Amino acid sequence: MERKTISVTGMSCNGCERNVETALQNLDGVSRVDADHEANTVDVVLEDGVSDDDVTAAIEQAGYDVVA
Repeated sequence: MERKTISVTGMSCNGCERNVETALQNLDGVSRVDADHEANTVDVVLEDGVSDDDVTAAIEQAGYDVVA
């Protein structure tokens, strides 16, 4: 397992947090997600085999931007 903190822009409320969390929870291999709109971060715990590209794509598909 790997834990990552990802910087995400565009989240402005609890609903935004839920949108990002739901998008990531729908990925196979994601075991925990905690989004924080005030800090503009998402903490995620990933199983082996989940790529950064998969995580980024899920967040962007939900309508938010990942800061590299």
